[in-house]
Amino acid sequence: MLYINNLHASIEEREILKGINLTVNKGEVHAIMGPNGSGKSTLASVLAGKEKFTVTEGTVIFESQNLLDMPIEKRAHEGLFLGFQYPVEIPGVSMANFLKSAINEQRTYRGEAPISASDFLKKMREKSAIVDIDPKLISRSVNEGFSGGEKKRNEIFQMAMLNPKLSILDETDSGLDIDALRVVANGVTHLKSSDNATIVITHYQRLLDYIVPDFVHVLYNGRIIRSAGKELALELEERGYDWLIKECENE
Repeated sequence: MLYINNLHASIEEREILKGINLTVNKGEVHAIMGPNGSGKSTLASVLAGKEKFTVTEGTVIFESQNLLDMPIEKRAHEGLFLGFQYPVEIPGVSMANFLKSAINEQRTYRGEAPISASDFLKKMREKSAIVDIDPKLISRSVNEGFSGGEKKRNEIFQMAMLNPKLSILDETDSGLDIDALRVVANGVTHLKSSDNATIVITHYQRLLDYIVPDFVHVLYNGRIIRSAGKELALELEERGYDWLIKECENE
């Protein structure tokens, strides 16, 4: 589904990604961990198409297409979803209208008719139950006045409604208490299928108690320095990153 080869990216002439190689197949969950400043959020931003980052080298293929040639809108239409670390507020735009517009944009891109009002309401009821989101929030402006936990639940609700092929969750556990973390993680797990994939970016192993990854990658200084199974996250929780960084520097 996603093939990243020797990806380099910079911001204001400062190189942040220094040769990322990563393959994500359908049905897989990949966790990307690493200390602050290692390039985790930059990787998410580059894949999503944020224009402040400049790709200087490498290729990214998504569903047999060159992702780096796609504008942001096409990436979303093709099925890429980014869950923000700090979801933004959109005053004056209700969640329901926002999601209906987003779904219909996707359907127009695929040559399909707009979703009917009854089908949309049915879908909202089904998907809101997955993340236990208060129906009152759906009638409010996007994220306006939401708590941190409500914003993150809302992100997973949007993900459920849009049904992306590849979801990139950038530190979605940031600022969540244990109950909100469990609800969000259960929603992600519930949405997993053999036709989609998820990249979870996180600092902490605690999220991976609920979202069990197939692969864990450690990013440091713009490169992936270790990849293994879920046991790597447990080792990092116990020992931190210093031992791994020292091993990498001594190789």
